[in-house]
Amino acid sequence: MSVLIVGSTALDSIKTPKAENPRLLGGSASHAAVAASFFGPVNMVGVVGDDFPRRYIQLYERHQIDLEGLQRVPGKTFHWSGEYELNMNNRRTLLTELGVFETFNPQLPKSYTSSPFVLLANIAPSLQEHVLNQMRKPKFVVADTMDLWLNIALPDLLKLIKRLDGFVLNDSEAQMLTKEENLFPALKKIHQLGPKYVIIKKGSHGSILSSPGGLFLCPAYPLPKVVDPTGAGDSFVGGMMGFLAASKGGIDKNIRRAMVYGSVVASYCCEGFGLQRTDRVTRAQVEQRMRELTQLTKFA
Repeated sequence: MSVLIVGSTALDSIKTPKAENPRLLGGSASHAAVAASFFGPVNMVGVVGDDFPRRYIQLYERHQIDLEGLQRVPGKTFHWSGEYELNMNNRRTLLTELGVFETFNPQLPKSYTSSPFVLLANIAPSLQEHVLNQMRKPKFVVADTMDLWLNIALPDLLKLIKRLDGFVLNDSEAQMLTKEENLFPALKKIHQLGPKYVIIKKGSHGSILSSPGGLFLCPAYPLPKVVDPTGAGDSFVGGMMGFLAASKGGIDKNIRRAMVYGSVVASYCCEGFGLQRTDRVTRAQVEQRMRELTQLTKFA
């Protein structure tokens, strides 16, 4: 089954203590779509300007991502610039130029409206709900978010959450949303807002799932060196959704393994700037790292 992914498509300029790379392909939709493409067909919705490099279109096409929903309009593509500290856990934004993304109004091609699996990647919650209003009875809808929307669009976000099957956020965002320092009471409060499946991302410490099947602690693949963590969270949820769409059986049967696959794909993202590493990975390499992570976490 296909996955519909709607989010930002951007040019990222990333600086770390050891290197600097300007105008890389980035954005929540880009990272999530490439991650999902390892497992099956992906339909992507986003917007780019007339300055968007042809080589990035070719990258999408190499991963067989359907681009009928990618709007190309006059103007500049969304550009973000950020700098990481030495430990790679902290970063600061240097520049944000919204460009054509400022007026982005996602309109789904008719063929996309019946997509069974929907990932509303990180964009304004009002846009996420606008997409959801165009869907025809999807099987499983998941949304990701960020602290910005908790600060400036909380009513819209709370309205959206009621309609979701799954909700993904990081640990600090979960604490902001629920006013709970402990993540386990926070998970219970988020369930009360609507979604049956709640995933809290914890970066290099993995993630936590709370679902009808109970709690699950998903490990992160241990990396000896992190080059650039930009897009890792989007890669995680994109890989998870891609695996779910490709799997037989219900969500409860597959979501734990799907999260581990998402964690594996995200690990590749961290090994290069932007999508440079993920773009070169094969499904066989994903499976190899999956076996390694399974062995590392085996205890019986």
